[in-house]
Amino acid sequence: MRRLTFGGATTVVIPAGGQRVSDAVRLSVPGDADLLVTTYSPLGSGPVTFHAQARQTSYLAEGDRTTDPDGAAYTAQSPYWRYVTAVDVLSHRLGGTLVTLGDSLTDGLHSTSGADHRWPDRLARRLAEEQGAPRYSVVNAGISGNRVLLAGAGRPADNPAALDRFDRDVLGRPGVKAVFIDLGINDILRPPQQYDARRIVDGLRELTARAHARGLHVVGATLMPFEGHRGYTARGERTRQAVNAEIRSGRVFDAYADFDRALRDPARPARLATRYDSGDHLHLNDAGYLRMAETVNLADLKGAAPAQL
Repeated sequence: MRRLTFGGATTVVIPAGGQRVSDAVRLSVPGDADLLVTTYSPLGSGPVTFHAQARQTSYLAEGDRTTDPDGAAYTAQSPYWRYVTAVDVLSHRLGGTLVTLGDSLTDGLHSTSGADHRWPDRLARRLAEEQGAPRYSVVNAGISGNRVLLAGAGRPADNPAALDRFDRDVLGRPGVKAVFIDLGINDILRPPQQYDARRIVDGLRELTARAHARGLHVVGATLMPFEGHRGYTARGERTRQAVNAEIRSGRVFDAYADFDRALRDPARPARLATRYDSGDHLHLNDAGYLRMAETVNLADLKGAAPAQL
């Protein structure tokens, strides 16, 4: 147990739409371990920052139980993460950070809760275990429903477009060496649907250019099939194919993982293979998320000087 402080104080006020970083704390954290962070609000907090698709269980108690040595008082459960958005860890063994920027597929929707079966979790294990792999930590910057071009509802938007959140969620992370981008399918699916593949590709190229300006290597992914999903249209499928053609041309990212080819049904290439489909024909099951992680060529993440695209 360690008490966090903020500028030496044991309490902190977080302004609406703002963020605060605690003082450093000395605590050894094993690799691939869970970290428990407990917060206490003395008054009704009102709306707070939360992660709706945490795929983890949080525990709630009445009163200030932050120093309790056990969890007996925490009798309520919640599927959300609240307040805490990131933890910075100092490591002398790792060479930097890889940020995975994506939507619900990166968020891990429909993966087994509490099992850390999202594809960035699986990729992190590969990076830690495989010989010759770059020794990167992995930041999961997936937001369900996220798009390249347009933000979600709310003022400020509760789901800012990738172009709007790139500085915060990628460039603002300490030690970033590379970024993996898997975005674009929600631009096609979510109203108002974007059927102009050039606009989606131009947005992805802008993200790549902004990463290059900071010396970051960029790996992307082809968009996976979604025939059978309630948002599927033939026009949307043509847009997906056009986006994928540009990604495969090598003119969008420094390198790419072909998630489309790896997870589609060979007999019906506009559909996910049944063994990877969670059942909604868009999101994956645990086997599908593992397959995504297996498809990434770890050598591509090392990169060299950013390509001129």
